[in-house]
Amino acid sequence: MADTAAIKPLNQDEEAFLRALGRVMTYLPRVVDADMAADQPITGSEYMVLVHLSEAPQNHMRMSELANACGLSLSGVTRIVKRLEAQSFVLREKSLDDGRAWLAVLTSDGWTCLKQAWPTNLASVRRHIFSRLEGCDIAAAAKALERIASAD
Repeated sequence: MADTAAIKPLNQDEEAFLRALGRVMTYLPRVVDADMAADQPITGSEYMVLVHLSEAPQNHMRMSELANACGLSLSGVTRIVKRLEAQSFVLREKSLDDGRAWLAVLTSDGWTCLKQAWPTNLASVRRHIFSRLEGCDIAAAAKALERIASAD
């Protein structure tokens, strides 16, 4: 544990940023999920799993890698993959390289779902995120967020 006497308190701008970031982290998944649920058979989180699988070599990923890519716990991504598997959008297979590992594999139905859900997701993120960032340096913001996300 750090010595609290040596830690500099947050200034007003840092505190405001931290609180706004926390609100955004809870707000965005909720509103994107609501938009997706209104028009699609999948949630925003399920959509992101399909996106990552669609971009992976041979459209499959180890479950642990998929969880990391999506910013989810292994149990969280397992629940999502099970829901997608029930809809025939994803298959789970044992890894041929490592018999202990499971792979999530995007199916042709999953590709179709992803293509159909894309316009809904795009409209949602444009409305809830990018419409509110006019005049901001998006590239700089992306780099700053990536520095935070990859600080491990």
